[in-house]
Amino acid sequence: MRAAAAIVSWAVSVALIVATTACDQGGSEAPNVRYGDCPVSGHYGEFDLSPETVGALTVKTTLPAPGWWNGDTPDSVRSGYEFCMAANIAYRSGLDRVTVENAPFPEIVSGRTEDFDLALAQITITPERSKVADFSPPYLSSTLGLLIRDGEEINEDNIRDVRVGVAEGTTGEEFVENRIKPTKPVTAFANDPEMVAALGEGRIDAVIHDTTILLAYPQQREERVRLVGQYRTGQSYGALYPKESPDKDELDRIIKQLIDDGTLAKLSAVYLGAAFGRDPVKIPYLTVDDGP
Repeated sequence: MRAAAAIVSWAVSVALIVATTACDQGGSEAPNVRYGDCPVSGHYGEFDLSPETVGALTVKTTLPAPGWWNGDTPDSVRSGYEFCMAANIAYRSGLDRVTVENAPFPEIVSGRTEDFDLALAQITITPERSKVADFSPPYLSSTLGLLIRDGEEINEDNIRDVRVGVAEGTTGEEFVENRIKPTKPVTAFANDPEMVAALGEGRIDAVIHDTTILLAYPQQREERVRLVGQYRTGQSYGALYPKESPDKDELDRIIKQLIDDGTLAKLSAVYLGAAFGRDPVKIPYLTVDDGP
């Protein structure tokens, strides 16, 4: 699922690094590096990667993605759940910088991107995507939210009878086509801001997309929209690797360590909680009538 498609169609990269002093959990002083504004933990250089670029972790993503990557361009991103996840991976691998490359989401999940170590873009793990890329262990469950305009009454009972917008190339698009089956044409958008703008302007009536992405929009005063519910999918996000990446096993071990030691839970509370202003668990769950 994921995620916002890019507002630019070319990759732009920048190394984000600021000098400061950091100490690992064992109390020993690590090299004077810091990754944007991200807190890092664990032991510097505990793991051994063979990165695309010496000394750097190269990460593909799709911007904008508030809460996940705080900044609209690679050179402005300094925090966020997935950026700080990448920072912790780099730190524990003894890499002194994170290079962020912005690319269209369909390009990332179709295996058409090259020369990177991993992609973090709220990517749902699916059998189809696993044919062209490899995935990490799941790091976060994903659901699909229903976003509508303030003052409208659209819910699970009438969603089939309205104009629905989806993000191009996502599992949300597949869910709408195969499960919701609207009676009116579905519009696929290349990026999230355009899709939400179309909702606000009345060109579509509802958006079905990742809950953890849509939650950010009601917090923006210019967006008069509200999230009314979410659909369970039984799916999860994972880091995407190039097919047969030699670093898969080592990256898997790092990500599992980040899950087990509570690092990702802390990042979620700091960055996703702040961006959403609402606990995703408390959003009502919607059902789908799979009958004829």
